[in-house]
Amino acid sequence: MEKLEVSHQAKLPTRFGDFLIQSFRELRMEKDCKCPIEHLVIFTQNLPKVPLVRVHSECLTGDVFGSQKCDCGGELALAMEKIAQESKNGRGGMLVYLRQEGRGIGLFNKVNAYALQDKGYDTVEANEALGFKSDNRDYSIVGEILKYYGIKKIHLLTNNPRKIEAMGQYVEVIRDSIIVPSNCYNEKYLATKKSKLGHLL
Repeated sequence: MEKLEVSHQAKLPTRFGDFLIQSFRELRMEKDCKCPIEHLVIFTQNLPKVPLVRVHSECLTGDVFGSQKCDCGGELALAMEKIAQESKNGRGGMLVYLRQEGRGIGLFNKVNAYALQDKGYDTVEANEALGFKSDNRDYSIVGEILKYYGIKKIHLLTNNPRKIEAMGQYVEVIRDSIIVPSNCYNEKYLATKKSKLGHLL
């Protein structure tokens, strides 16, 4: 990461509750090009010493369009509900929304991976067939974000042991599970996350 810029804070009323929002812009060098990537942090007014935190990677198809092929949109909504409830209980938390679509391969490649899944590939096989790792995400920016807010210990909403390990480089982590109902379209996807990526489902 070559440079990090932080926006002002603004109010963000949502269907889940009232939050504050702030953007973090990192400047990365990729193929001789300085590429700005803008992440979002949505958080409650009062952050406790040990907040409830969801680190959520962007999934346009699931988060915005309600795709049933994954559990991302459901996890995002449930995380927002849980964080809002924490705030009502006098505590609070934050959601770090990372712009790392498709586990870090980007939207274009994710759609190509979807096409391979339509032919029978699972989510890991599809990424690898396109020349990517099963998970291309980089969580270093999250370490910078948590440092910015002075956070040293978190309750992390996740089922992903790799994410727990990654966050453990920056803060002390207590895992809280986040389970959403499956459907006929994402049963294979969830089974692959459990068997090949080690998700705690």
